[in-house]
Amino acid sequence: MRRLFFLSLSMILFFTACNKAGPSPSSGNGNDAVTEKVNDLYTQYGTSNEALYHQSFSDSLFSPDLKRTLETAINTSKADIEKVKNSDHPDEKPLLFEGAVFSSLYEGYTGYRIKSTNISADKATADAAVEFEYTASPPKMIWTDHIHLVNSKQGWKIDNIIFDTIAHSKDLKTTLNEFIRNAQ
Repeated sequence: MRRLFFLSLSMILFFTACNKAGPSPSSGNGNDAVTEKVNDLYTQYGTSNEALYHQSFSDSLFSPDLKRTLETAINTSKADIEKVKNSDHPDEKPLLFEGAVFSSLYEGYTGYRIKSTNISADKATADAAVEFEYTASPPKMIWTDHIHLVNSKQGWKIDNIIFDTIAHSKDLKTTLNEFIRNAQ
């Protein structure tokens, strides 16, 4: 009798757990979905610019505008690499992305944490304050960048990064557009 009771209880719990449909993290409107997108950015693109040149930019991670700007900048760089390689002076340096593109500090970061997320009242935009640190060589650096996201039918997407005052540029889109203009 006890065995039958425990078997029935186990089956009920199993089917109850399977039927619970929680919100999809990538399409949700909460802070967890924003945090997930920021973590995806720094997991996929980290501190190396190799990822910029060797993988496509995700539709689910970047807004259409930022994705288009990133693609234009990378294609501009690749075209200049080919142009220099086929020129009379193939030893000249082509236009390359140097330093960390998604962070204020040229050298990149050794760690980061998301300090806060703020979703607008209409849930159309969000901002995440990300504190970075660089400890690979003295002096230890700590700074905060702000990731701006937009909400779409497919969930949150990164639209820009507002750099800390230690950067030489105001934000990611400005940096990319200046890179593109300098290549022309």
